Amino acid sequence: MRKGLLAAAAVLAVSLALREDDFALLLLTRVLIVILACLGLNVQFGYAGVVNFAGATFFGVGGYTAAVLARSTAVPHLFILLIGGAAAALAGTILVVPVLRTRGHYAALVTIAFALLFRTFFEVNDALGGPQGLKLPELRIGPVHFNDAIEIGSFFASFYLKYIVLSLLLAALGFAFVLRLERSFIGVALDCIRLDEIAAASFGVDVARWKIVAFTLGNFLIGLAGALSAFMVGFIAPDNYSFGESLIFVSILLLGGLGNPWGLSLASAVVLLLPEKLQVIAEYRFLLFAAVVILILLFRPAGLLPRPLRRLT
Repeated sequence: MRKGLLAAAAVLAVSLALREDDFALLLLTRVLIVILACLGLNVQFGYAGVVNFAGATFFGVGGYTAAVLARSTAVPHLFILLIGGAAAALAGTILVVPVLRTRGHYAALVTIAFALLFRTFFEVNDALGGPQGLKLPELRIGPVHFNDAIEIGSFFASFYLKYIVLSLLLAALGFAFVLRLERSFIGVALDCIRLDEIAAASFGVDVARWKIVAFTLGNFLIGLAGALSAFMVGFIAPDNYSFGESLIFVSILLLGGLGNPWGLSLASAVVLLLPEKLQVIAEYRFLLFAAVVILILLFRPAGLLPRPLRRLT
């Protein structure tokens, strides 16, 4: 709890210090949104051992849901964010049977095929803008217009500061939920399933039930993040949700440490901010970044912050 409050305070302090720098605030918002999405993937991958290489697809389902509802209905935007998460969770039901019947690289292939299928669906569907994508209206929650700059007397701040506050709030709620889930009996059941499904089933753990719960909860968080990201960017297209984006999500989990929310938070910052800081070496920055990722996976396979052992109580 104390670490979470200190981290949130640090983010707000940095945001206020950079309040007039649009690009810096945009990057920081992006990091917070990706943290929220990776928290969902962590529930699936890190806790239950459910492989999901379609993270960007569920991210896109949330984004497209937000775009369609915001453009054609009068549903309050706060509810649209939640509906985006629910839509991603619902889309995940298509994969429930394959996920339950496959493991390891077979499950990975199923989710990859699902990602490619949905990418094609987004591209050929004219109602969703086809390859050109869709524009979104300004995010509004109550009286707050998120695309208006903040001006209070002599105080001025970029409109991205509003997105940072909202993203930080949602990421904090997601963080608290995931930590609570880990420490509950559900977290114990998911750990048992990840470590040995047969042993878990022999002790009465309903493997299918808890896998479905983990997959659904994870997709909800990913879709929620996707809906918020769509509003922030103001435009979505199939190219925003490529398989490469899914690999970035998985890389963040592996670098940070599977099952450790603090680790994925650190890795999100490293993965998203490091390439921007290396722009001085132009196209070689991605080569250097890839080399860093490979070295960490080779010499520290448990990640930057490995998950601590569960304490017996």
